[in-house]
Amino acid sequence: MENACNHLDKREIWYSAIPLLLLIPLLIFNNQLMSIFTEGSILDYLRLIMKILIVVFTMTIAIHSWLVFSQLLINHTLYIGSVFFLIALLEIANIVISVPQSVDTILIGVWIQIFMRMALVIGILLIIAKPRKKLTLAHRRVAYGIAILTVMLMLFSLYKVQPFLEEHQPITPHTVQLLTGAIQGVSIYFLSKHYKSARKQVLWLISGSVYLILSDIVFIFSKDDNAIWMFIALFYQFFAYYVFLKAIYYTSVEKPYLQLLKIKQDLEQSQQELTFQAYHDDITQLPNERLLLKTLKEELHKDSKRKAVISIEIDRLATISDSLGISNSNKMMKLVAERIQAMLPPHYFATKLRESQFVIYINHVQTQEELIQFCLNIKSTMEKPLQVQLFSLKGNVNMGIAFNEKNCSAEELLMHAQLAMREASQIPQRFLFYKEHMSTGVADRILLEQELHRALDQQEFYLDYQPQINLKTGKIESVEALVRWRHPVHGFVPPDKFIDIAEESGLIIPLGKWILETACLQAKAWEAQGLPKMKVAVNLSLGQLFQQDLVQMVKEILQRSKLEPAYLQLEITESMTMNIDQMTQLLHELKALGIQIAVDDFGTGYSSLSYLKEFPIDCLKIDRAFVHNIQHDANDEALVSMILSMAKHLRLKVVAEGIEEVAQLAFLVAGDCDYIQGYLFSKPITAEQLSATFNDLHVHADQILEQYKCGKENGI
Repeated sequence: MENACNHLDKREIWYSAIPLLLLIPLLIFNNQLMSIFTEGSILDYLRLIMKILIVVFTMTIAIHSWLVFSQLLINHTLYIGSVFFLIALLEIANIVISVPQSVDTILIGVWIQIFMRMALVIGILLIIAKPRKKLTLAHRRVAYGIAILTVMLMLFSLYKVQPFLEEHQPITPHTVQLLTGAIQGVSIYFLSKHYKSARKQVLWLISGSVYLILSDIVFIFSKDDNAIWMFIALFYQFFAYYVFLKAIYYTSVEKPYLQLLKIKQDLEQSQQELTFQAYHDDITQLPNERLLLKTLKEELHKDSKRKAVISIEIDRLATISDSLGISNSNKMMKLVAERIQAMLPPHYFATKLRESQFVIYINHVQTQEELIQFCLNIKSTMEKPLQVQLFSLKGNVNMGIAFNEKNCSAEELLMHAQLAMREASQIPQRFLFYKEHMSTGVADRILLEQELHRALDQQEFYLDYQPQINLKTGKIESVEALVRWRHPVHGFVPPDKFIDIAEESGLIIPLGKWILETACLQAKAWEAQGLPKMKVAVNLSLGQLFQQDLVQMVKEILQRSKLEPAYLQLEITESMTMNIDQMTQLLHELKALGIQIAVDDFGTGYSSLSYLKEFPIDCLKIDRAFVHNIQHDANDEALVSMILSMAKHLRLKVVAEGIEEVAQLAFLVAGDCDYIQGYLFSKPITAEQLSATFNDLHVHADQILEQYKCGKENGI
């Protein structure tokens, strides 16, 4: 703004230089013009007119500064006003005194002229050199009062010293002109130092000072007081005051006005930005929940058109975002928002809600098939991986659709769409229309989520351990750690009820850390109790997998627990292996710690098997769903046989889960399976139970294996 105010217009420069052109016709037509002013009275009248105009201009500056100061309260405005008020009073006094033309009045006029020029120089220097400062209205009366008092004292002093001045005559008019010209030269010097910071003001003030100097020069070299040159001298003096008025007007009115105008524009822009921020998401720039609810309240029942809301959630996106960090999380949200916006029809209104949710409002739904097709398009678009630096992320899209009813409020409509969205996560289509029964059990789920946060602090979680039997030795060489929740009111809460909620709420990160550390400490505790060293297997959630400090966290836990890395096995699910690029580096870093890597629920995923050669995997775990029907379903039997054969060729160990019958055991032994885990040998038990019954568990395992061998020998 300051640069814009100080920008010089070429017209202003030419405007300041025009009076100089008057010298040209005066020099060329000097004799002709001299004849016009042969009568002394004409020149006297012109002088009087010029002096009156000077009084008008200087008094205008003084009055203007008086009025403006009450609004600005700036010292510059006050100083300039009081100085020009002083000059106006002195000029009035000079006019009154010079009416009777005498030696006394001429001499007093000379001294008044000197004092006026000095006051003017002081005023010009003050407007530039003095730092800006806030004053009070009381200062205005003081400053203008000092100006009046100064004029009175000066006139009184001149009256008293008049005899001395008449006798000695220390100063002549020409001397006055030289002195005032020198004073103006000093002011120009000081003004030039401030040219860069205030170009317009300084240009005009220097122009005024130059014209005052020209006025003095013309006066000195004029041979006849009645010559036209005396008129030109007065004209230059008049124009100088006019330029001073222009500079002061710019400083005290125009520039503050422009600044106020800029402030107003900035305030309007800030207001617009604040309004935008209040109704839009900071990351995606999409309208937020506040604007959505405002729009719904205004338009939902405005007409009879059928309206709908689609609530969209990127599955596990909130957990992934928490794990990636703020920067990468924001980039991911932007990518998702861009994809949604790119495919919106004109009458679809997209908004961003909390965390991983987006909501689309449709103000006119023509057919239900239109919404179904839109959901299918969203699903297809989101199946493409989201590339965020080294991460290539892919997740399922859950969508819920709700139509407006007669008595349905904006909040209720939005809640209905979100309930349908939650239900949609359980079906392959991934989108559902809202039905009334979906509202059942919502309060219980919300309450459970709140209690889940408290449960970790209250130490309501504990671990059970299910032994894994080495089929070749019959020994318990490893266990799987399984988290349990003992609720103080509801008792045992199954993992399938709270794990998903922990994933969605982000609690899976601290909970997973607690599980890992507890399992490692327990494995070391068993060793201290004299039990053989056992490997402990711990499941990693998707949220933990994208945790930025996962490798460091595992390393620190191993150091604190003093567990040898070889006795820790981290298990990932097959669905986590879909993003091979990002997983490869992470698993290699974990593997470098010396731990074991296993793929849990193998065979239930949909990804390419190429990860088996890319990842540093030690073990495959066959999902219990295949083992359960192994003796009844030829397809399951073929799949398990293929997994066992493939693992053998890839030199991977195999653990079969969910073994409950000897017939299942027989099939797996025949297929050269390495480890067995299931109720046939032992259900998940506490750490204390495992310690107390460790030998009994081995005896039981031997009996089962002996039973299998006897059955085989008897051809059963």
